Amino acid sequence: MPSAPHRRHRARPERRTARASVVSVTALAAVALVVSLVVAFRPDGGSGEPAAAPAASAKASASPSVSAEPSSASPSPTAGKKKESASPKPTPSVPSPSTSARPAPRTPAATGSLAGRIRPGATYRGVATSYDIGDGDGACSFGPSSDVMTAAMNTADYETSKACGAYVQVRAGGKSITVRITNECPAPCVAGQLDLSRQAFAKLAPLSAGRITVDWSLLSPATSDTVSIRYKTGSSRYWCGIQALGHRNPLARLEVRTGDGSWLSLPRAEYNYFLSEQGTGCGGTIRLTDIYGERLTVEGLAVRAEAVQGTGVQFARR
Repeated sequence: MPSAPHRRHRARPERRTARASVVSVTALAAVALVVSLVVAFRPDGGSGEPAAAPAASAKASASPSVSAEPSSASPSPTAGKKKESASPKPTPSVPSPSTSARPAPRTPAATGSLAGRIRPGATYRGVATSYDIGDGDGACSFGPSSDVMTAAMNTADYETSKACGAYVQVRAGGKSITVRITNECPAPCVAGQLDLSRQAFAKLAPLSAGRITVDWSLLSPATSDTVSIRYKTGSSRYWCGIQALGHRNPLARLEVRTGDGSWLSLPRAEYNYFLSEQGTGCGGTIRLTDIYGERLTVEGLAVRAEAVQGTGVQFARR
């Protein structure tokens, strides 16, 4: 806005200069005519005055062209400024955001960006303690198990059950073990801490040590097992909780197919079930996505509460 008044202000004197120049030319032309007539009728026919008149006339005729250049040029800078002021306007609409957004769908499969706090390829430093796992059940709701190589993840890294089912390799004092996350360790457990089963802890250090410093990282283990699906007690066509069991890699999403053919991502409860509060997709097609972006589609499973139903599919080893 400040530039527009400035351009108008600069243009007005230029137009006045042009008009003044035209008046000057007319006056000089009249004078030259009178001088020419006087000289023509003079007996001596002096040659100096007529020579000066065209020179003055030439200067006068040149002045309009000079003044015309700024006036004709004045739209040019004005247009130039309009272009400059217009050029920033398209800048926000340049397709750089959409261009930068294109690689996003491909990223998860390549880098595991669907992971939460526990990321593939990262090594975490923390402490390990031990606890009595009892029958092997825990906050992940996997149920009783004879598998003793398990651990509880601190609440921060448990991340509302996102760590459930993850395999982690734990290292201390030159020794290494692999455990599966089946439980949550609330405060006073801190970020980075693992509460190992006593059997697992004993493979790294004597139980009497109580607390040891460890490094741990995510693992994608070899396994012959396939993924299973279980519906929660009370599930029906009108409400259901769905759980995936035996997945090699941590789950990022569980989706169900809706009536119009689209996919609905279900929210995950802290007890490791994905909930369909309105019954959408209950008993229908299920799609699982791991933190690497790989998808598994499962069809033909009925709503059978607490029944473990095999799928025959498994995520690839990473």
